[in-house]
Amino acid sequence: MLDFSEAREAMVDRQVRPSDVTRHNIIDAMLAIPRETFVPASQRAVAYVDRDVPLGKGRALLAPRTFSKMLDAAEIGPSETVLDVGSGLGYSSAIIARLCRGVIAVEEDEALASAAEANLAALAIDNAVVLNSPLAEGAAGEGPYDVIVVSGGIAAEPAALYDQLADDGRLIAIWMQNGTGQARLSVKSGDDVATRWIFDATAPILPGFEATPSFAF
Repeated sequence: MLDFSEAREAMVDRQVRPSDVTRHNIIDAMLAIPRETFVPASQRAVAYVDRDVPLGKGRALLAPRTFSKMLDAAEIGPSETVLDVGSGLGYSSAIIARLCRGVIAVEEDEALASAAEANLAALAIDNAVVLNSPLAEGAAGEGPYDVIVVSGGIAAEPAALYDQLADDGRLIAIWMQNGTGQARLSVKSGDDVATRWIFDATAPILPGFEATPSFAF
C-alpha cells in the first residue's frame, strides 16, 4: 500500500524544492496537508505525481510544482485575506489557509463545493469558507482581497477579479492560449493593473474564463 506520508515528503523534495520554492510556510503547508484527501478515490494513487490530477468534468488539481510556484510568486502574508477561485475539492484552499488570515473559496460546481467544505471541516480548517457561485464573478461582497489565486487556466481577462483586488493586491493565474500557457502575476495600483510573466505552465481553462474575441496573449 502506498505510504502517503512518504509520498508527500517526496513531492516536496523532488518537485517543490527543486523548483526554487524556498518559503518555509509553503513547504510546511504542503508537508502538512494530505493531498490524497482532495482528489477522487480513483486518483489517490497518483495524488502526488508531477502532473495535474483530474477531478472530473474537465477540472483538475494543479500539479504540485505549478501550484507551489504560484504561491511563491504571490507572496501571501499571515495578515492577508485571499480569494481562491476554482477551489475544486478544497486542496488549494487548505494550503492557502495555512499562509494567511482567511480564505474565501469560490467553486461553481455544487458537488465540488460541497465536498470541499466537508474536506476542510474534516481537517479542522476554520479560516476558509467555500462559496458555491460562478468562478468568473469572484466574491465581491467579501472583498477587497490582498491576493487572488486562480487555481486553473484562464483565456480571458479576469476583469471582475481585478475589481476585487485591494490596492497593491496581487492576482496569480495561468494564462492559456492554443494549449500553451504562462503563470502571470498581476499587481493593482489605483485603477491600473500591471501583469508580468512568472514561469511557463499549463492548466485546464476554468468555466467562465474561456477565450473571447478581444483576448490577446
